[in-house]
Amino acid sequence: MPNPILIELTRGGLVESAHAGAVALLRATGEVVASIGDIAAPAFPRSAIKPLQALPLLETGAAERFAFGAPEIAIASGSHSGTAAHVAVVRSMLTRAGLPETALGCGSHEPMDGAAARDLVRAGRAPTALHHNCSGKHAAMLATAVHLGEPTDGYWRPDHPVQVRIRRVLEDLTEAKLDARVCGIDGCSVPNWAIPLGNLARAFARLATGEGLGPERARWCAAIAEACWAHPDLVAGAGRLDTLIMQRLPRKVLVKGGAEGACAGAFPERGLGFALKIADGAKRAADAVAAALIARLYPQAQGLGPSPVITNWRGLEVGQVRISPALAAMLGPLR
Repeated sequence: MPNPILIELTRGGLVESAHAGAVALLRATGEVVASIGDIAAPAFPRSAIKPLQALPLLETGAAERFAFGAPEIAIASGSHSGTAAHVAVVRSMLTRAGLPETALGCGSHEPMDGAAARDLVRAGRAPTALHHNCSGKHAAMLATAVHLGEPTDGYWRPDHPVQVRIRRVLEDLTEAKLDARVCGIDGCSVPNWAIPLGNLARAFARLATGEGLGPERARWCAAIAEACWAHPDLVAGAGRLDTLIMQRLPRKVLVKGGAEGACAGAFPERGLGFALKIADGAKRAADAVAAALIARLYPQAQGLGPSPVITNWRGLEVGQVRISPALAAMLGPLR
């Protein structure tokens, strides 16, 4: 059965575009508090998984050895915008681990921050791997390999100890079996494992509450969440939903978006984790669903998602971005 429509875009009095998807809201125990769509089908979380991928950096002792504090943990858990400040943190991580920039295996793209991208063009410089939004995660992976005496070459391959370790952490937290059948390669070249939304939401609830985890793992999970709340600007960047939400609601909402319409996070005060996936991969729809869910539980978040008003190039209001009746029905009982 296809997933229901979650977001509608209107023009005039008609629906011009619509985005289908699924949303899961679970407790750390596995109890489903609310859901819509198929939350049992494997879905690639893409960068929404980064806070969980960062856990081995702390558990192995690599973060302590290289004196990585909250800024480094936040950028390892994030998808930064490629500003000078972001690049400086990643460069420092590599330097402390004794590695050159060329060790990064993520590839390169222009900064997601428009001003930073224009600055590079004006300076006649090409973007480097440091500007890649995943370079913080990759620096953390490399630092972990150095700390454990593992080769840094090929650290991004599925059979490298770095990736095997991360897979085991993900299996522990999600309680999903991750094997070759659900393994894809992410945009930054590391493995990305397709995980049912229900399992992913449960894992984020466990990350944010420590419930069901041993004391050591719970401590490291708490450090990741605290780092993201302390430095939301390093998790994403100016004007981006992750940063805006965590700036306004620290310790109340943890949120991490991913490519192709993925998003996950947690509400630690309520003991809940969430995960969502938009079927057609639209980020505008993923942000709209996440913002609607967060604002339903925390009205202080109203206005932080995509504008509900669609304007044309002249500034005329021509339509709306709105949640569907099906999503409204799911969100309605939540308090």
